[in-house]
Amino acid sequence: MKITVTLLLILFTAITGFSRIVKKPIPDKLVVLTFDDATASQYSVVAPLLKEFGFGATFFICEFPPNFNDTAKYMNWRQIGELNRMGFEIANHTRNHPAIAKLSKEKIEEQLNYIERKCDSMKIRGPVTFAYPGYSLSLPGLKVLKGKDYQFARAGGSRAYDPMTDHPLLIPSWAMNSENKSQIMEAFDEAHNGKIVILTIHGVPDAEHPWVNTTPELFKEYLQYLSDNHFNVIAFRDLGKYINAKKAMETIVPDLTKKLKN
Repeated sequence: MKITVTLLLILFTAITGFSRIVKKPIPDKLVVLTFDDATASQYSVVAPLLKEFGFGATFFICEFPPNFNDTAKYMNWRQIGELNRMGFEIANHTRNHPAIAKLSKEKIEEQLNYIERKCDSMKIRGPVTFAYPGYSLSLPGLKVLKGKDYQFARAGGSRAYDPMTDHPLLIPSWAMNSENKSQIMEAFDEAHNGKIVILTIHGVPDAEHPWVNTTPELFKEYLQYLSDNHFNVIAFRDLGKYINAKKAMETIVPDLTKKLKN
C-alpha cells in the first residue's frame, strides 16, 4: 500500500507539472520566423514583406565580425531600432557570434550583456530570448540564460518544437536556405498536435554568407503560402502566450544531445 501511494504521488506530480507547461491550447499551424546576424536585407527586404503580410518575427542581433560596420552587408543600430518600433522582436545573438561551447560562464555573460546594453541605449525592449550562434550549446550557457531570466532560446535540430519534452532554452529549429525548399515545406506540415515550427533564416539575400542565402523571391513564396493556408506566424517571445517557460524549466531536464530529427 505504501509503495502504491508513493507511485501515485509521483505520477500525480508529473502529470500536474507537465499540464502547467501549456497555458492555453497550442493551435495548429503555429510558426515562428527568426532572423540571424542583422544582415542588411532584413531591414530593406524582410521587414517590409513581413509588414505586408501582417506577420510577426524575431531578429537575433549580433555585431557580426569582421564586417558589421559595412552597411551594405549589415544593419546599423538605428535600423535595428526601427525594426523594434515597427513591432518586431529584437533578441540576443551575442556580441560577435562566438561558439558558446568554447566560452566560460564569464565570457558568455559578457557577450549577452553587450547586446542588452546596446538595446537599453537604443530604448529597445530588453531581450528575453536568445539564439545560439552556430547552434553551439553548453551547460554554462544554459545556466547563464536561466540566471538572466531568458524565457526561450533557439537551437538547431531540424525538427518541430514539442513544449512537453523540449527544454525552453533548447528549442529546435530548421535552417532555411535557397536549396532546401522541399525540407521547409515539409516542416510546415509538422505544425500540428501541439508542435510548433521554428525557422532560422539569415539574409534575404545574404551577401556575405551564400550558404545560408535565401532569395527574396523564394522568401516571398513562403510568406504567400503561410498566408494562403492561414498559418499563425509569430515572434519567438510570443511563445510565452502559450507556454509557461518557468514551469517548463522546472519540469523538463535539458538534453544537449537531443539535436537531430528522430
